[in-house]
Amino acid sequence: MKKLVIGVLVLVVLAVLSVAGVFVWFERAANAPGSPGEDVVLEVPKGSNARSIGALLVKHELVDDALTFRYVVWKRGGLQLKAGKFTLAHTLSPMELAAALEKAPLAEDEPFVVVEGWRIRDVDEALANAGRIDAGAYVKAASSGAGYTAPFELPKGTLEGYLYPETYQLPKGRFDPRVLVQKQLDLFAARVFEPARADVAKSKRSLQELVTMASMLEREEPTPANRPIVAGILWKRIDKGFPLGVDATSRYELKSWNDRSAFLAKLRDASDPYNSRHNKGLPPTPIGAVTTSSFEAALNPTANDYLYYLHDAQKQLHPSRDAEEHEALRKKYNVY
Repeated sequence: MKKLVIGVLVLVVLAVLSVAGVFVWFERAANAPGSPGEDVVLEVPKGSNARSIGALLVKHELVDDALTFRYVVWKRGGLQLKAGKFTLAHTLSPMELAAALEKAPLAEDEPFVVVEGWRIRDVDEALANAGRIDAGAYVKAASSGAGYTAPFELPKGTLEGYLYPETYQLPKGRFDPRVLVQKQLDLFAARVFEPARADVAKSKRSLQELVTMASMLEREEPTPANRPIVAGILWKRIDKGFPLGVDATSRYELKSWNDRSAFLAKLRDASDPYNSRHNKGLPPTPIGAVTTSSFEAALNPTANDYLYYLHDAQKQLHPSRDAEEHEALRKKYNVY
């Protein structure tokens, strides 16, 4: 009997030692750093659990075995998993990997800036150069209002002028440019149209006319506070039947806005519908992205006695009442 008791005790001790040994092994494995290697972007699908994540970690050679990771999860009292993508270093221990997977996942979007006054073609070029779209895809997406929603009547042709300039969060990599177009229309509606809806309805100018004027102000007057003055001058020239003389309109169809030789050729082309030195009234379409300040200036111009204006080398505005004053200012500031 005594021998039996001793045998049982020996077995118990061996079992305890064995279990202890297993725990020691798991503890070492759970905290052992991984091997050097390139970081891995691991995508955690919705509905994942410790078992499936362990298998993913093994697949990407971030842990040697899934059982160790399940031990880590057990020791942590579970794992608060978040679906998404995570950047994980190969050198992390299984315990550190579990902690990393409980942090916020990588942002799914990345910023893209649409600059004030940019034309549709400028946005297209920036997106194509960044590898986000094929060249021409954004131009095509913005060539018609078909398929988009807005609280105002969209133009039948190009959406130029209605695509609000701002920093947008867009899907990483390549994406459908119509996503950006709708975001821009939504922001135009929120920041430009909705706050001014009642005033637009009472205005003698249509929304398209206001947007077109605002697009010229965006390019013509760098100081927002001066835009109502310039708007007053330009609306007056239209009402009197004078050509606007806004040279920015002649740049609109240029491949490069700052191509001076092409611009000078456009200024001499009386057949160009965007040549506002020769043609009376507004250009056929807006000439770029409109901000709130430009639209408000177009909608609420400042009444004044001026009929001309120019900017000096420091881009300071100098309005004048007649051609004689305008010519004197041209000579004074050497603006030709």
